[in-house]
Amino acid sequence: MRRERSGLGPDWHVGGELAARYAAGTAAESEAWSLEKHVEACGACAAVVSSAVRAGPETGPLLAGIRAAVLERAVQEPRESVGARAYANNGTGPAIGTTVTGAGTSTTTVAGAGTTGVPPRLSRAARVVWAAGPALRGAWLVALVVVALGAVALSYGAGLGASVRPLLLVTAPVLPLAGVALSYGLHADPLYEIATSTPAGGLRLLLTRAAAVLAVSVPALTLAGAVLPVAAGGPGAAAWLLPGLALTLAALALGSFVGGRRGAAAVGAAWLAFVVAPAAAGGPAGAALMAGASPYFAGPAVQSGWAGGAVACALLLAARRRSFDHLETP
Repeated sequence: MRRERSGLGPDWHVGGELAARYAAGTAAESEAWSLEKHVEACGACAAVVSSAVRAGPETGPLLAGIRAAVLERAVQEPRESVGARAYANNGTGPAIGTTVTGAGTSTTTVAGAGTTGVPPRLSRAARVVWAAGPALRGAWLVALVVVALGAVALSYGAGLGASVRPLLLVTAPVLPLAGVALSYGLHADPLYEIATSTPAGGLRLLLTRAAAVLAVSVPALTLAGAVLPVAAGGPGAAAWLLPGLALTLAALALGSFVGGRRGAAAVGAAWLAFVVAPAAAGGPAGAALMAGASPYFAGPAVQSGWAGGAVACALLLAARRRSFDHLETP
């Protein structure tokens, strides 16, 4: 006997009423999220939801048309060409199987064809990291390593000492912005349209990839700042964390209006104009830059201000969460 979601335990299943409300778009957001997460691991419930969606007066004909077009295209293309493309994409040759669709029609499929280019021999954990964000596999990651290691090399290898710390301090908050801008959006993700249309797309996927960017950049930049010589009276190695979080959330919130790349670019430009430029007015490095940058990082009042800004941006992002369900415009 199937039981609707009742909050009594983790063993609930999707019933006909909930599936119908989900297909009609009238299910509560919490119910929809729970259902989408549940059907990822429960094939029986996925079949119930799929049947409800196919039976819908609006989605049914649309899905039938898409399915017919896909089957027509699959019949037209030779099996050899499908296998050749899979070999070119994966480098390991095709693994062709047969999938039985709802109407009993068999279509050829290529194993791994829907994995967005993930190398087939990666472990499950590695695949999660691979899918977490394109930025972690691109030029941003190289730039992050160069900045972190370069700061240490300049400080100790070039004998610049404590004068490097303010340079890292004013650079660190905006580095995650570049990662977030490169990990999601029309101009960053080659499968953006497909990812946005999935149940886990939109804001949830954006936050997942932003978290992946922060999980890499925060330890790397904080550790680099910790090993640099301490400047007298300057902010600590972790002083950039709250400003960096506030800027990242501001870029995400602004991106809900103008797109992720434009939002990150606007926030980065504002940081350059209102923080970096005034701080560097007394000198591009050393004590002068530290003296100019300290007012933006040092002290409980300043850090509280950044925390308040982060909370405000998070609330705005939550209020604008539905905007990420729609495709960005060029």
